[in-house]
This record gives sequence, C-alpha cells and structure tokens, in this order.
Amino acid sequence: MDSLRNGVRSALAKYPAWLARLGVVDREMGEEIFDLAVPVIVSGGLRTLIRTVDFFMVSLALGSVAVAALQFGFQYSLLTLGIGLALASGTISIVSRFTGARDAERANLALKQSLWLTLVISIPFAVIGWVWAAPLIDVLTDDPEAIALGAIYLKLLMISTPFHFWNIVASRAMAGVGDTRTPMYIRTSSLPTNTVVNAVLIFGLGPFPSLGIAGAAIGTAVANALQAVIFTAAFLSGRFGIELNLSGPHVDLAIVREIVRVSLPLSGTKVAGIAARFPFLFVLGALGTNVVAAYAIGRRIVTLARMPAFGYATASSTLVGQALGNDDEDTAEKYGWQTFRISLATGIILGTLVVIGARQLALLFGADDIGLTVTFIYVFSAAIVGFSISRTFQGALRGAGDTKVPFYATLVGNYVIRLPISVLALSAGVTFTAFGYTVAPGLGIGLTAVFISIWADIYVRAAINWTRYRSNRWKAIGRAGVARARAGAD
Repeated sequence: MDSLRNGVRSALAKYPAWLARLGVVDREMGEEIFDLAVPVIVSGGLRTLIRTVDFFMVSLALGSVAVAALQFGFQYSLLTLGIGLALASGTISIVSRFTGARDAERANLALKQSLWLTLVISIPFAVIGWVWAAPLIDVLTDDPEAIALGAIYLKLLMISTPFHFWNIVASRAMAGVGDTRTPMYIRTSSLPTNTVVNAVLIFGLGPFPSLGIAGAAIGTAVANALQAVIFTAAFLSGRFGIELNLSGPHVDLAIVREIVRVSLPLSGTKVAGIAARFPFLFVLGALGTNVVAAYAIGRRIVTLARMPAFGYATASSTLVGQALGNDDEDTAEKYGWQTFRISLATGIILGTLVVIGARQLALLFGADDIGLTVTFIYVFSAAIVGFSISRTFQGALRGAGDTKVPFYATLVGNYVIRLPISVLALSAGVTFTAFGYTVAPGLGIGLTAVFISIWADIYVRAAINWTRYRSNRWKAIGRAGVARARAGAD
C-alpha cells in the first residue's frame, strides 16, 4: 500500500514538470501552485464523493424518482453551501494577506471572527430546513413521492449545516496560511464514515433497519459533524500555522467588516448562481422526472472532473493574496496567469477522459435512462474548460478582495443567458402546480435549449472573469484591502 501511495505521489509530482517541458507553465511557480492545489483537489474530491455516494446508493436502492428527490433536497443545501463558501472566501482572502504581512496574531483573530459569523449565519438555515422541508420541496415539483422523499432528505441534512459551514471556513483558513494538506487529511476521515453509514442505513445491513433516503442524509450529517470536531481540535492545538484562541479579544470590527466586505459579493455570486437553478429545475421537472434524474447523475459524475478547478482557484487566492500582502503586485499577477495555464491544461485532459468513459459511468450509477444520462455527461464535460477558466480567475480576484465582477458574471451567466435560453425548451401551456397558475414561456425546442444554456452560461462567465483579471484593476482593490486591514491593528 505504501509503495502504491508513493508511486501516485511521484507521478503527480511530475505533472507540473511535464507541463513546464511543454512550455505551458513556469516550472517553479507551477510546482508551488500544484503543491497547494492537490490537497484541496483531494479534499474537495472527497467532499464531492460524499454526495456522489448518496446519489449512487440511492439510485441503486430506490430508482429515478428518489434520485430526483435527492437533487431537489440537495438544491436547498447548495443554497446554504453557497453562503458558507462565500464566508470561507472572505476568510482565505484576509488570512492570506495577514500571513503575507507576517501578522500571525491578526490572522488568528480573523479565524475567530469567521467562527462567530459561521454560527450566526448557519443556525437559522438549520432551523428553516428542519421546520419547512416539505413546503420547500413542494415548490420544485408536484410529484407526491418526490416531495415526500426530498423532504426527508432535506430535513435531516440541514441539521448539520453549522458543521458544514465550519468545515468549509476552517479548510480555507488553513489554506490562507499555506497549509492545504491538513484539510485534506481531515476530509479523508469523512468519506469512509459517510460510505459505511450510508450502506448500513440505506440498505438496512446487519441489525439496522432500511431507512432508504433518510440513511443517505444521516450518513452525510454524521460525516460533517466528525470533520467539524477534528478541525476544531486542530485549531485549538495551535500546531497548524493558525490558532483558535478562546481567550483574549473575541470581536474585531475592522476584521469583521473586511471579511463581510469580501464575502458579500461572493455570497451574492453563490446565491445568485444557485438560486438560478431553481427555475432551471422547474424546466427539467416539466420535461420529466427522468430528465431531472439524468441531469443529477450526469452533473454529479462530471463534478468530480471539475474539482481541480476549485483546487487551483484556492491556490491562486492564497498565492495572489500573500504576494499582495507582501506588496509584490508583479508576482501576484504572474501567479494568477500561471494558475490559469495549469488549470486549463488539467481541464482539457479530464474532460476528454470523462467523455471517453461516459457510458460506463452511467451504467455504473444504474441510471434508468442511460442514453440521456450519457448526453448530459457529454454536455457537462464540454463545459469543463470554461469552468476551469472562470473558477481560476475568480480565485485570483478573490485573493485580491475583488469579488464584485465575479458576482456580475454570475448574474449575467445565469439570468441573462442560462434561464432565458433554457425556458425555450418548454411547450406553451406548461402548468406549474406549485404556483397555482399556468405559464407559457417556451417554444417547445426541448433538451437542445437546455444543453445550449449550460454551455453559454459557463463560457460567458469565463470571458467576464478573464477580462477583469486582464484589466489589472484588482491590484488597486488589493492594496486598499491590505491598508484597511492593517489600519484596524493601529
């Protein structure tokens, strides 16, 4: 086992060197970027696998209606996740800048502010999900079975929202000080836990009852709670570059304001993007439950291939933020462009591999409609390159505290591009029971409009974020953010 692990590490270490020989990246910067990105990719991949395990097992045990219900319930958890990711982005932005300025005390204080913000924001979401689960699912579908199953999943999953928020913020805080390996190791603990609890409770193994979709939610909730405990213990130990000190000052308004300033546009970005999926799911649901299930499985499979873009975005945020904190704008700019290059190359490779194995992956998941699931895999795979570009430049801008333009990109991509195009799929006179009235927005084009809307959305966002980074306006924003954060220490 050790020899296999060492072999994998050796092969991965050669990747940036190989790209450097091809002239894609600068070897030294490429290795630094890759070293930061890989643990984030692995930990993010593990987090994605937790969700994928849910879809995989539910698909095998309960079929397409349950998969659609899982997607409906997961959609609301994504809404809260988006806000958690925005808060985490504010955390990594300010922690990385304090780290670049070699101000460990302020970095530690920033972590504490993020903890309090996490609790204040996440607890109300947990309560809402628990109390109003069924009405929330009812908004998305008029299928009684899907509503019942989706409500069970959402209700149980939302209990762990505070833990999930804290896990995301904690991992980004560690990334801000340049430690992306520890979060990877902590994330590793959650996958076997989730898998075992899922298998036992979904299928009713041994003395345990078969809980079906409720077992999937419980498995995820338990895994989230376990990670949160481990992250907290790591911070309290003070051995991982950043410390959670429960004594001393608890509130620093200058740091809170900077975290919120960076997070608010990102929160808008996340919420706007995720909220746009609700009417998008209306369209898919109107086309059939089998369409929702094929979309859910196809997207879940390709999400694993898109995960490197998240890792590179985190590396870009860290390196750009640290360079700006050290008053080195030229190096910050180079890190952004080098990260873009390695992310683009990785996206092309992985997108090609997923296309080649699309049918086998759909069969593995036990999809009811293999042909449609394969088509969705092709569609999402063709968008991986655009996603890599958009996400990497968004990460670089985030490191500088420039988060408004990515927000605008999300608004344009989702509301100006994706939704108007996707509704053309509908025939006139489609009734949405959830709203109690009839709408006739479409031309009956069908799934072709859905596919085009996905591509156009992602590539428009990529173009906007690329243009913003190329303008270099983010440098002035980064300078101003560093000055504000430093001023709070005076």
